Amino acid sequence: MLTHIIHYSLHLLAPFVFGKVLFKNHWWNASLIMIATMAIDLDHLLSSPIVDFNRCSIGFHPLHTIWAAALYGIMLIIPSWKWRAVAIGCLWHLCTDLIDCLI
Repeated sequence: MLTHIIHYSLHLLAPFVFGKVLFKNHWWNASLIMIATMAIDLDHLLSSPIVDFNRCSIGFHPLHTIWAAALYGIMLIIPSWKWRAVAIGCLWHLCTDLIDCLI
């Protein structure tokens, strides 16, 4: 139960901290964009079973691979705060899932 609280707190609260710190002029919209990047979890629908609490998402699902992380990293150089918010949101999502795997 504690791991779920930690996991979803990191997914839902940290983007607001990142928004305030990194996107001062657009913090609210940037925060919502970063939360919306949880949509990368749709790749879980490609696996069977769809939900397996004992499975680590990192490296298993297509949008949770090192290749996807590299693409998200490259997105950081796009000169648009919106795309940077998407990239940070996706990278943070992967970090959160990795923390969940390590716990």
